[in-house]
Amino acid sequence: MSEEELERYEAEIELALVQEYRTVLPLFRYVVETERRFYLANDVKVSVQQTSPPWVELELSDAWVWDMYRPARFVPSVRVLTFRDVNIERLPERDT
Repeated sequence: MSEEELERYEAEIELALVQEYRTVLPLFRYVVETERRFYLANDVKVSVQQTSPPWVELELSDAWVWDMYRPARFVPSVRVLTFRDVNIERLPERDT
């Protein structure tokens, strides 16, 4: 496989991931962004550990993981430990 073919393959996978994200977004209540990953989740628990340096523990339930190489992006739970910034956004309520 040439470098050009690999780049085209990765671009196609990323486009499919963007399309999947747009499709599944209405199913979730939170968007969670860490240094390494991007998640959608329906429940987020945050715990800040006051150590030196402090770190953050996230527990996500009913989640979708942005990872183009992961075969299954829907997961029942995710535990994230990080020393870096975390961004958590609550999505607007949906009309049902």
